[in-house]
Amino acid sequence: MAEHHQTGISGEAMAVHYFMENGYRILHQNWRYEHWEVDIIAEKQNILHFIEVKTRRTKKYGFPEDNVDKKKIRNLINAASEYLYQDQQWQRIQFDILSITMMKNEPVEYFLIEDVYL
Repeated sequence: MAEHHQTGISGEAMAVHYFMENGYRILHQNWRYEHWEVDIIAEKQNILHFIEVKTRRTKKYGFPEDNVDKKKIRNLINAASEYLYQDQQWQRIQFDILSITMMKNEPVEYFLIEDVYL
């Protein structure tokens, strides 16, 4: 497996732990519909969160959240629309990005960007 894939897998596992520690209930990981995917779908205080997780091992090319562009947000919105069509109980939703930087010999950095919109 390529190193960047392993970084992504590790980051998503760390993200699940992060959200659980912060009171979120994880509903799905890597939820897919056709060619769209949501890394984490979670609930906290009756708000449904669609979460994109970005992880990097270096800051050489910028911060992880810099890789979330308009196309990625549109795909997240499209996936969320299908999810809400299938599960219509939710009144409030939110799109979030969790940026994780895990550099060698340094503590892991988490940066949560809440309520993202285009």
